[in-house]
Amino acid sequence: MSVINLPTTPIGVFDSGVGGLSVLREIRRAMPSEDLLYVADSGHAPYGDRPSDYIHDRSKAVAEYLVGQGVKAIVIACNTATVVAVEELRSWCPVPVVAMEPAIKPAVGITRSGVVGVLATSQTLASPSVARLCNEYGSAARILLQACPGLVEQVERAELDNAATRALLNEYLSPLMARGADTLVLGCSHYAFLHDAIRAVVGGEVTIIDPSGAVARELVRRVGAAGGAADVPEAGAEPARAGEDRFVSSGDLAQASLVISRLWGRKVEVAAL
Repeated sequence: MSVINLPTTPIGVFDSGVGGLSVLREIRRAMPSEDLLYVADSGHAPYGDRPSDYIHDRSKAVAEYLVGQGVKAIVIACNTATVVAVEELRSWCPVPVVAMEPAIKPAVGITRSGVVGVLATSQTLASPSVARLCNEYGSAARILLQACPGLVEQVERAELDNAATRALLNEYLSPLMARGADTLVLGCSHYAFLHDAIRAVVGGEVTIIDPSGAVARELVRRVGAAGGAADVPEAGAEPARAGEDRFVSSGDLAQASLVISRLWGRKVEVAAL
């Protein structure tokens, strides 16, 4: 399949739901002139406790949709989809696929106490990718893996700081703090929207690592290397054109419009996947 890789060709970004908007936000900051197409597969969320075959099938279906929309690159803004499906997607996808994994390496590099906590879904934590990272960097720090069932669902409802969300965060974070963790890895893109609520539990001395910025930087590098990037303005300068944002969801469109508008910071229209 031939792909027309032009500056005005959109970049596709997808997640199991709305969590990947945290990655989309960083991409928009890094690439203000690019057109972005975001797919929230909320009708099938969360991926974190689904069987691997199910995640493979959904990731492939969404990627095929994005290729059909003519994107010049795909960003998997979902740790679970990355660890389960990224290699299979890269084996057939005609455009670059940029993915994310829990930022265990940088966390080990900056911890002062020698204890790192990793917050993620059960499927992500059980993956060979996380096992590899723990084996590779676990000799330099104690890595505590904490599954966080229920947090994705709270973000999907935009319930970022209510009593139920705070109770879940206390349940998951207190054991990590008790064991001396001074660095936390957000191993699910949904959790970036809980940053302030997490900070309220762990205090100001704990470092919280969100890999979204690193994903955006890698996308800039990959798209630029392929010769298809829109012009990136110098710091402080206005972009030559403002990129368009499009949103698509497999879930209830009224709910998706409400939640995505809140998390994105302005009212948006959401189309059906």
